[in-house]
Amino acid sequence: MVQWWAGQFALYILATAYFSCSHGKIKEYLSDTLINNVVADPRTGRLYVGAVNALYQLNSNLEVESRTETGPKRDNRQCTPPVTDACEEAVDTDNHNKLLLVHSAKDVLVVCGSVFRGICSLRNLSNAEQLLYFSDTKGEKSYVASAEEGVSVVAVMSYFTKDRDNFTVGKGYGSHDSTKLISTRILQDYGDWVVFDSIIEASAVQANPFVLRYLHDFRFAFKDGGFVYFLFSRTLGVQDTKNFTFISRMCEDDQGYYSYTELQLNCSVSNTLPSLLQNNMAFKYKCGAEFLPSPLASKAEFALSSEPALTRKGHLTAVAVAVEMGHAVAFLGTSTGEVKALLYGRALAEVTGEEVNKDLLFDSSLQHLYITTEKKITKVSVQACHLKTDCQSCIDMKDPYCGWCVLEGKCSRKAECSRSIEENTWLWSPKQQCVQITAFAPPNISCRKTQQVDIFIPSLPRLRSNDSLLCVFDSYTSEAAVDNYSKVVTCSLPEPANIPPTPEQQGRLTLKPVTPSIILGCGSQLVGRRTVFNGLRDILKIFMYRKSIELMVLYNCSVNRGDCSLCKHADSKYQCVWCAASHTCVYRDLCLSEQPELCPNPEITDIIPHYGPLNGHIAVTIKGSNMGIKKEDIKMITVAGVDCVHQEDRYSVSTRYKPWLCPNILSLSFQDPNPNYVTPAKGPAAGGTVITIEGEDLDTATIDDVAVNVGGVPCEVYFTVLLHLLSFFAVFYPSVFQFVQEAKSKNDTVLQFSSPAVNCCVESIRTVLQLDNVVEELKFFDYHLDPSFDRLSKNVITETSIIIVTVRVKFGDGEWLVGSVYYARKDDIPLAIIIPAVIVPMLLFIAISVYCYRRKSQQAEREYEKVKHQLENLEESVRDRCKKEFTDLMIEMEDNTSDLSEARIPFLDYKNYTDRTFFLPSKEGANDVMVTGKIKIPENRRAIVSQALNQFSNLLNSKTFLINFIRTLESRPDFNARSRGYFASLLTVALHGKLEYYTDIMRTLLLELMDEHVQNKNPKLMLRRSETVVERMLCNWMSICLYQFLRDTAGEPLYKLFKALKHQVEKGPVDAKLKKAKYTLNDTGLLGDDVEYSVLTLQVLVHGEGPDVTPVKVLNCDTITQVKEKIIDQVYRNLPYSQRPKVESVALEWRPGSTGQILSDLDLTSQKEGRWKRLNTLAHYNVRDNATLVLSRVLHTQSFHQHQDKNALLEDDNTYHLVRQADEIDEGKSKRGSMKDKAMTKAITEIYLTRLLSVKGTLQQFVDDFFRSVLCSSLVVPPAVKYFFDFLDEQAQRHDNVDEETLHIWKTNSLPMRFWVNMLRNPHFIFDVHVTEVVDASLHVIAQTFMDACTKSEHKLSRESPSNKLLYAKEISTYKKMVDDYYKGIRQMVPVSDQDMNTHLAEVSRQHTDKLNTQVALHQLYQYASKYYDIIQSLDDDPAAQNRQLTFRLQQIAAALENKVTDL
Repeated sequence: MVQWWAGQFALYILATAYFSCSHGKIKEYLSDTLINNVVADPRTGRLYVGAVNALYQLNSNLEVESRTETGPKRDNRQCTPPVTDACEEAVDTDNHNKLLLVHSAKDVLVVCGSVFRGICSLRNLSNAEQLLYFSDTKGEKSYVASAEEGVSVVAVMSYFTKDRDNFTVGKGYGSHDSTKLISTRILQDYGDWVVFDSIIEASAVQANPFVLRYLHDFRFAFKDGGFVYFLFSRTLGVQDTKNFTFISRMCEDDQGYYSYTELQLNCSVSNTLPSLLQNNMAFKYKCGAEFLPSPLASKAEFALSSEPALTRKGHLTAVAVAVEMGHAVAFLGTSTGEVKALLYGRALAEVTGEEVNKDLLFDSSLQHLYITTEKKITKVSVQACHLKTDCQSCIDMKDPYCGWCVLEGKCSRKAECSRSIEENTWLWSPKQQCVQITAFAPPNISCRKTQQVDIFIPSLPRLRSNDSLLCVFDSYTSEAAVDNYSKVVTCSLPEPANIPPTPEQQGRLTLKPVTPSIILGCGSQLVGRRTVFNGLRDILKIFMYRKSIELMVLYNCSVNRGDCSLCKHADSKYQCVWCAASHTCVYRDLCLSEQPELCPNPEITDIIPHYGPLNGHIAVTIKGSNMGIKKEDIKMITVAGVDCVHQEDRYSVSTRYKPWLCPNILSLSFQDPNPNYVTPAKGPAAGGTVITIEGEDLDTATIDDVAVNVGGVPCEVYFTVLLHLLSFFAVFYPSVFQFVQEAKSKNDTVLQFSSPAVNCCVESIRTVLQLDNVVEELKFFDYHLDPSFDRLSKNVITETSIIIVTVRVKFGDGEWLVGSVYYARKDDIPLAIIIPAVIVPMLLFIAISVYCYRRKSQQAEREYEKVKHQLENLEESVRDRCKKEFTDLMIEMEDNTSDLSEARIPFLDYKNYTDRTFFLPSKEGANDVMVTGKIKIPENRRAIVSQALNQFSNLLNSKTFLINFIRTLESRPDFNARSRGYFASLLTVALHGKLEYYTDIMRTLLLELMDEHVQNKNPKLMLRRSETVVERMLCNWMSICLYQFLRDTAGEPLYKLFKALKHQVEKGPVDAKLKKAKYTLNDTGLLGDDVEYSVLTLQVLVHGEGPDVTPVKVLNCDTITQVKEKIIDQVYRNLPYSQRPKVESVALEWRPGSTGQILSDLDLTSQKEGRWKRLNTLAHYNVRDNATLVLSRVLHTQSFHQHQDKNALLEDDNTYHLVRQADEIDEGKSKRGSMKDKAMTKAITEIYLTRLLSVKGTLQQFVDDFFRSVLCSSLVVPPAVKYFFDFLDEQAQRHDNVDEETLHIWKTNSLPMRFWVNMLRNPHFIFDVHVTEVVDASLHVIAQTFMDACTKSEHKLSRESPSNKLLYAKEISTYKKMVDDYYKGIRQMVPVSDQDMNTHLAEVSRQHTDKLNTQVALHQLYQYASKYYDIIQSLDDDPAAQNRQLTFRLQQIAAALENKVTDL
């Protein structure tokens, strides 16, 4: 399928959608109402148009052949067809066409509408007005389409049986539709099936009418290679509304939909095929099988990705694909009313109109396309080649329909071009190009020579012998020579005298870049000529020059000549002119327009300065373009009407400015500067101070126009700041030698500074103080030489210390070291004595410390090595065990899948299911009278008893009696919880025929129970336990309503989980006595020893059932009973457990030689160890791999049991299988070894807990699948769940003290805790299987995980938490979110009305009531009425019961049943 898909949609060439009316008038058809569907009959070319309330039959030219009205009809979605006057809500309803399907073989048209729940009809294909079949009385099984306008329906004819015509339908969700997502419908009555009946039942493709609508949006259905394909989009749920595209496939002849496969389609650059499709199973079972996962490959990680050919905004609403020239051509319709075709992802020509719907069809010849909009159908041609008249435009279309016919010079389809099969005769893009010249040889020649020129044309068509090619040069014509191999055309050139004359003005050279070209020297004129090939026309461009080529100077007039003035200012010898047409300066002959005598008006682009004083007298500079060629051209300049003096010496020819650089500054404003203040305020009279003037409008004029005077003395202006500042300065020049020091601080009276350091000529230094230009000599300050100091001669101070003190002297910035002084001791100890006295003890101390440290280190290192060695041994042991467990896990993962796929799911029938669910928890169990169905009634009284029980049934149907009956029983203290549950189960069976009434009683009692808990301030405890009759009634009600859901949806993952768990447990040793296993999820049931074992494959021959042997895998450590169980499971795997022989009824014989040996668990050969005796295993009997064993049924039961009894005598209480009980180990052995060894053994025993993770990892997928099947609101939700959850939501709103957490607890207690946990723990309630103790222990762990996921409280885990809690600690958060999303999804679903729920319950009653022991249940219920006679008092106190004489009726029933007069 993947290869077909890739081949069909790898559209690497897509055509242009250019639809033209040039072939004639466009054919159209207009409908009076909205068009829903259009289909074509491929045999006749007819179109069938399904519109709102009408059906049209058109011929291929869109002419109407017949028309029939299909609506409006009196209908209502709430009413079940046939719609009669009893349906008061019925109104005239528009009939939207949902499906049109052509069945050409039988000349039948299938028509489905939206009225009457989507019932279809059959019409004559030749005359659509003729109705062949229609019936609205067949019930739900005949509902094919959807009653809702927005739900899409697609179908395709299929033939999975040769003798019956049928079609396969894909339909989205609708609230009142059929429950089938994909169904196969029959077109004729056959057996119990009626026309349009669904003939396949499969849970994989079932929908539910109460889930969210429009989850699936089917777009197309088709067949190919024996498979049926569906294209659809799907959302992931309520929160995520994003659509994902899928393609699904199943075999056409698949009668169980086992081959149903989904594959997601993604647009991305990656294209990795899903590994699941490469699985051996998928290839081995091409049409699927019941045991394969279904649906396959529907996960996002298996999506098929492809690089998008087009990405655009908006929605694509239609697609039509055809094949032309081996390429797939796609035409696309859009929601904006466009029909597009593509090329390499680019949308080309398009036709716009009304919104295009999904029906975009080709006619039978694939030459025309039918475009359907809301009310119109248009027929257009798929190509418009004739509109292109030249090769290049034809090739540029890149249309696979169109190519250039070279020999005929037209754009056409290939079939319309003669000799199109020859090379280069029909050119089509993108592989080919038009006929082109690539080169000339020689490239240039002298005009005085006469010779031939070779023209290279690689794409030249192959010419035949009768074809001719001419070379035409002006009036000269010659026949060309053609080399078909090298694609070279040889032309003769004209004589020099025939070359056209050279124009005047030879010194100029004009070039036009045309390639390819042939250059003939000496000329300047370009000549283009047409070459004719016997019907082939193409242009050969030839460049020719005459006269000799001379060296010349080329001058470009446009360079730096941006305006007219600059252009006219150029040297006249270059003949540059201003061309008014192009607004450029060009050579005179290149300007084709008239050349103006005068330049355009001047254009001013800037004025400098922008501001001037009011009294004028400043220089103004005007910049612009076209402002004259010389200074004499300026005649007059005025500013504000006043003449200005033109300074001719400063004139220059204009330079053009871009006007947008200064768009607003084209004026001169007048203003006077306004100085505000001057800083500093004071300065020395000598000058040199920098003065800053601040004020307003100081940017008036330019810096050349500014003059500043201080006291009549002019200052130098050297800096101007716009709008504010003017500055000037004076400079003081110092002497040749100067030593400068800046002042530290200053004010009006004091100036502080450090004297500068000098390094020369101290005697001639002159000290001055300079303030700007003021210089004041400091006469009273002189420099002297630096002081000098002598070294200290006596530097001992006292006799009390040995501290040394350094003496330094500092003057100003100078510093001198004088010497050091120290304190001396009296009678100093010599240094030679002090040093050894200190060093020797120190070294001795260090040596002793090092010795002690090294000794301790060596001891610690020895201890460390010892501990390290112990840890390495322990680590090696752990590593070996983990490696072995991991290897086992990998092997078992592969084995699980193959083992689970061998048998069908053994569902119990409805009676056995209800018996086990209702009554197996009772004290009697399987011997309960409700299970056996046997009550002791004398033959002569059976008729009377039966009649009386029927009357008692009628009495139970009185709500007043039943409510009083239940209240009376529950008020009795001896009516315990077990009795209440048993009574509720009896009541469920007795009222099964009227489940609507049963539901009403349950609702009434639940409301009372709810009010009681709310008033007692403990609403969270409601439904927590089954301590009341109504709580058990609710459990039974859920079991009844979810039975079909178990069979269709949840049963399969539950059975796979059970089988996988059973298989995993039996893969390893299981202790038959301790009921512990190597592989389990329950830590208390974990086998705590490493038992050596090996896998054996036994060849089992069943006595009396033929010579065929069955291979069975067992363990050599299995007991004989365990071996028998595995053999029976394998040999009779296709039979339910109840139909298989029991272990006690078969014998196992091993025939190693000529004699056989009966194998048993205990015999005289059993191994003894003291007072312990070990059960026999295959290893005990030394049974080898591939040994042949015979399984035979025991015919002589008496002798066999005698033999078994003899073996039983050998057995005592001290038997064991694999491991003895811990408290029974011999005392002598238990005392051996040290406490350290015992601790090590205990530590290693804990390592076996890793097996729990191994088993959990193996089963994780099965656990997830089961949780997902029951906790996913986006898949299938039983109507009873939605109905009851809505009931709880309503009651929660009615009570103020019921919060969201309490509501969550109610829902959890009513469904997951009450039903699903029960099914998880007891899979034998729904399946005919046997659950062993070891498997049951692991199921309890999964059930506990399910319970933890449904609770709101958070479990804080620690190292002391049970292993069972820690095992699924990581997944609990995911499961909790799954439960929350499940409850939220159900709340957002379409409500289930009471009418719909009652209809569903009535159907369940009709199907199953006759299978139950109703009479036995009534008889048992009467026993309660007889025992608890308080009911009489209760009825007497009730006025309603008195009016109906309920007491009297009960007494009559009691008299009949007990055959005596009684107080009842």
